[in-house]
Amino acid sequence: MTQTTVHNPDRYMADLRQILSQGRKRIGLFIGAGAPVALRVNAQGKLDSSGDPIIPDVARLTTYVIESLETPDKSIVNTLLPELGPSPNIETILTRVRRLAQAIGLSEIHGLNAAGYEGLAERICNLIGARVNPSLPVESNPYTELVSWIGGTHREHPVEIFSPNYDLLTEEAFERAELPYFDGFSGSHKPFFDPTSMSNDTLPTRWSRLWKIHGSLGWDVINGKVIRTGSRDATKLIYPDHLKYDQITRQPYSAMFERLKEFLSTPDSILLCTGFSFFDSHITALLDEALEANKHTAIFAFQFKSLEEEKNAVELAKRRPNMSVYANDGAVIHGVGGKWLPGQNPNDDWLNIRKTFWDQSSIQKFILGDFAKLARFFALSKSTDFTPSIQSDNQALVDSAAGPEASIGEINAQQ
Repeated sequence: MTQTTVHNPDRYMADLRQILSQGRKRIGLFIGAGAPVALRVNAQGKLDSSGDPIIPDVARLTTYVIESLETPDKSIVNTLLPELGPSPNIETILTRVRRLAQAIGLSEIHGLNAAGYEGLAERICNLIGARVNPSLPVESNPYTELVSWIGGTHREHPVEIFSPNYDLLTEEAFERAELPYFDGFSGSHKPFFDPTSMSNDTLPTRWSRLWKIHGSLGWDVINGKVIRTGSRDATKLIYPDHLKYDQITRQPYSAMFERLKEFLSTPDSILLCTGFSFFDSHITALLDEALEANKHTAIFAFQFKSLEEEKNAVELAKRRPNMSVYANDGAVIHGVGGKWLPGQNPNDDWLNIRKTFWDQSSIQKFILGDFAKLARFFALSKSTDFTPSIQSDNQALVDSAAGPEASIGEINAQQ
């Protein structure tokens, strides 16, 4: 006789809806490179479910950049690839190019000296910038729905958004909705990076916080200051190698990583991750350390693929019980993996709610690993009253950092 653990998505999503609708919890969002992939557009930049992602994921972005390089640059990059381990991406390539530019001086490696590699890094950044600079579609879309949820509730704490993405889609969504946000820069003509305002955190809670931890389009260094230019053509400060930059240009990135650490070290905080593969070792190590240090912080990772395919996230969740992974076929909750098994519908209202997180066709899968579906779930979190029989029976999501003894969303089926 074997014992199989399954998780009931109804229980956890009921609690999540409650948290999202009330505005009492300290909530952070981590929006990874997979998020804009969920937003598909046609050649005219309008929403089209059969179109291409508005911005490709890291793997496709890597292919785009390498194929777009001029032949001499492409030859250098292809020569470097075998030195970068399995499946190197554009950020790994850029890191190696910048380190060579820093280290070799007048010596040459693969035919380029330091100045040559500096030029190559600049051309790579220009190609990245050219591909990640689309504007947000004019129609309602996942970013506008996410911002609508943020602005639709009075909050005791500001929502903090952390993102390694370079695009300006989130900024455009806030500005279209005329909702204030702070991104670490102060001023209007040429906003300058202001770490003091970041650390003081005295802005009203209606001001969301947006932290671009790998840099952003529009950042530049002018007269010894990091400024936000407002121009999509400014690309030199995207994805910095933290070992390369001098104190001036290192400051924004180190300050924003510290902000992520500070958020995760605050008790009773929840970080909701979407579009993040956990392949970035720097960010994943930071999350790992924070989960170990603060048992009263919880991370919920909404993953697009199956548990078997989301190995990095699953490994971390099994090691840290205050992190949960919600994949399309199952979940890891309190360190225990199991397949999804929805419960019995308490009433017709809940059946409609279930449609926002569960594919009820023959596929039968959890769908909130798709950023577009997750944003819609957020936007609709106040659209229907909770069913008392679900709300009162469990605090599964709220208690997610409490340990295995709180795993009332788990069902042990003997077979």
